[in-house]
Amino acid sequence: PVMRALFERVRRLAGSDVTVLIRGESGTGKELVARALHAESPRRDRPFRAINCATLTDELAASELFGHVRGAFTGAVGDHRGLFAQAEGGTVFLDEVAELSLPMQARLLRVLQERSFVPLGGSRAVRADVRVVSATNRGLRDAVAAGRFREDLMYRVRVAVLFLPPLRERPGDVELLTWHFVERFNARGGRRITAIADDARAALLAHDWPGNVRELRNNIEAAFAMGEGPVLRLDELAPELRGEGARRTEARGTWADHERRRLLAALEEAGGRRAEAARILGVSRSTLWRRMKKLGLG
Repeated sequence: PVMRALFERVRRLAGSDVTVLIRGESGTGKELVARALHAESPRRDRPFRAINCATLTDELAASELFGHVRGAFTGAVGDHRGLFAQAEGGTVFLDEVAELSLPMQARLLRVLQERSFVPLGGSRAVRADVRVVSATNRGLRDAVAAGRFREDLMYRVRVAVLFLPPLRERPGDVELLTWHFVERFNARGGRRITAIADDARAALLAHDWPGNVRELRNNIEAAFAMGEGPVLRLDELAPELRGEGARRTEARGTWADHERRRLLAALEEAGGRRAEAARILGVSRSTLWRRMKKLGLG
C-alpha cells in the first residue's frame, strides 16, 4: 500500500514541471523514481541525465553540470557541454544534492531562479529548459541548520517531496522483489533458480535490510554465483542473513530512529496535518496515530 501511494504521487507529479526532491535511504531506488518521473512526463522524448553530486569537486561539478569553454582550466582543450545543455528539453537528476559545496549551491540556485547558466570560463548565458529532480538521504533542514546547505536553495529544490520508505517497513515486498531479481538473473542464462529453500526464504524475510533494495538485489546476484542447481539455498546467502546476526541486531535497534525521522518529515511536509501526513505515508490515520504514540510523538 505504501508503494502504491508513492506510485500515484509520482504519476500526479510527472504531469507538471514542478521541481521534486526525493528523500530516501541509500539503496531505496531514488534514481528509479526520478527516471519514472521523466518517463511519465511530457519531457519523456527528451534526454534524462543523472549525476552523483557526492563524487564531484567544485571545478568538476561546474564543468559536468554547466560545461566549459576551451581554456577554462588546465586541460580544457575544447568546449564541453554540461548536463544542463545535454538534457535540453528533458530532465536533470541531481543525486545527493546536499553534498554540493556552498559555492556550487549558489550556482545551482541561479540556474533554478533564472533558468539559464554560464559555462565555466564562458561569458554568455545559455538558456536551461530542463526539469530538475534532486535526491538526498538526509534532511535538508538539518543541513541548513548546520550551515551546510543554503536555505533559499532548499526551498527551490524542495517544492514537492517524495518519501521512499525503507525495505524494512514493507516486509511484504521482500519476497516479491526476491522473485523479481531471480527472474532477472534467470534471464541471463547459466544457472536457473526455480525454488527457494524454506530456511533461505525465512532468512530473507527476517533480515532488516539496512542496504534496502540494492542490498537484496546484490544478495540474490551473489547467490546465483555462489551456488548451483535450481534451488536457492541458505548457505548461498551472505553471513548476516544466515544468523551471524550482530548487524541484524544493530539495524533493528535503529529502526525506531528511522521511523521517527520519517514520521516527522511527513508531518513537516503536511504542515502538521495528520490526515495529510497519513496520505503521504500511504497509511490510515489510525495507523499513523498508533505509530506516533509508540514512538512518543503523540
